[in-house]
Amino acid sequence: MIPPEIFRKVRRIQIVTGALVDEVFAGQYHSAFKGRGMEFEEVREYTPGDDVRTIDWNVTARTGRPFVKSFREERELTVILVVDVSPSQHFGSRQQLKSELVAELGATLAFSAIRNNDKVGLILFTDRIERFVPPRKGTRHVLRVIRELLYHEPAGRRTDIALALEYLSRVMTRRAVVFLISDFQAPRFTSALQVARHRHDVIPVIVWDERERQFPPLRYVELWDPETGQQAVVDTSSQSWRARFEEVAQQRRQMLLSELRRLRLDAIEVATGQPFVEPLRRFFRSRERRR
Repeated sequence: MIPPEIFRKVRRIQIVTGALVDEVFAGQYHSAFKGRGMEFEEVREYTPGDDVRTIDWNVTARTGRPFVKSFREERELTVILVVDVSPSQHFGSRQQLKSELVAELGATLAFSAIRNNDKVGLILFTDRIERFVPPRKGTRHVLRVIRELLYHEPAGRRTDIALALEYLSRVMTRRAVVFLISDFQAPRFTSALQVARHRHDVIPVIVWDERERQFPPLRYVELWDPETGQQAVVDTSSQSWRARFEEVAQQRRQMLLSELRRLRLDAIEVATGQPFVEPLRRFFRSRERRR
């Protein structure tokens, strides 16, 4: 049995993200992603302005009047949320955990997909594959996806993005739109990412918290890495320590973004305690212009 508080969370996320999809992202999601190709629809009589390259010469010769073939975009897509649920996701300093932000973001993307009659699937991972929910349509299916994002208790303790991408390639043989949602605090995943981007439309979504990039002067603070178990006591009132902390964090961010640009991947950055509407909007607009 799922506890009542989980049902309440699911319901709240359904209401908030459902309204967000209807009011903010209506049409933008549809415009951002191409369908699987063009499907023949009908032959109709030529009208001025039609592309002469679409003339059906067989029908034209038979009738003595020009006819053209018309096509429509084969719209249905498969959207896969590949979500990092490692212990580092259970961190947040602004009244929101990274895992909570991921659940709301994932719900928004999932509802956007089903509003456009697309399928949605889910892969949860740590240093192992935690859960695979095959892609399907419908609101009930999306609610199951949200429950998994909120309720799943991971068995793994670290993060292996390469493993998740290799599993994706095995279970998804047809091209899909893949949102890879993680804080990307993991080693050696760029080769797997390069392979995945050739098979799928991969969009990295970088989830971060302010305290992972900047620290206030709080005197002595015990820091603990939930994935490695390492602990350290640091004097955060030290200006040099804070400067070095920010420098290292910025270097890591720039290296990640540089690597994603090299792979020609469009990254979305979202932060705890901040609305993710504008980052998503910028992404959808960028994709729409490119189309």
